[in-house]
Amino acid sequence: MIVEKTPQELEKEIGQQLLDLRLRQNVNQRELASRAGVALNVVKNLEKGKGATVTSLVKVLRTLGRAEWLASLAPAVSISPMQMLKAKHQRQRASKRRGPYHV
Repeated sequence: MIVEKTPQELEKEIGQQLLDLRLRQNVNQRELASRAGVALNVVKNLEKGKGATVTSLVKVLRTLGRAEWLASLAPAVSISPMQMLKAKHQRQRASKRRGPYHV
């Protein structure tokens, strides 16, 4: 049985992973913040699981050499060869609405 984690639990888990990664690289919080171009409080908040902006998270992950983590958030959509054969041409735009109530 799979139990979903709350957003708070996920934030803490990500924060702990960032903390572990930073310590393995022997970088202090102030140095990481400086290299990433974010405030020291951003690094502290991320590591505590208190959140930050997506931009700040991206900057910190890039600085720690883990930008590939972001790829798992939005994996590329792939189409199987069978789906390609069954599919008509790919739509380029929405169809024009017809009728007296549509503009």
